[in-house]
Amino acid sequence: MPSEDLENRDDEFVLTADLPGFEKDDIDVRVTDRTLRLEAENAEETEEEEEGEYVRRERHRASVARSISLPEAVEADDISATFNNGVLTVRLPRSEPVTPGKQIEIS
Repeated sequence: MPSEDLENRDDEFVLTADLPGFEKDDIDVRVTDRTLRLEAENAEETEEEEEGEYVRRERHRASVARSISLPEAVEADDISATFNNGVLTVRLPRSEPVTPGKQIEIS
């Protein structure tokens, strides 16, 4: 299971997740309401042959799925993600607060 940290900064949340052995194309990141969904999956096959017969054949499949609850709403259109050396970094800018129960004047 990869490790991940969700950091609360001034105007954004920053998720850092270690995903060793995965490539950028193996990873899917989605945000729905106040939940960040992270999924990664890869498959790898290794074969060694000796005169037409398999001496060894290996298959390796790895997958990860995590849902992280966000403490506040975020601006979905402004989210950015980078993947470098097995580390995924997702920046989630905070949404402007909505004033609950704001009274509307009737004219």
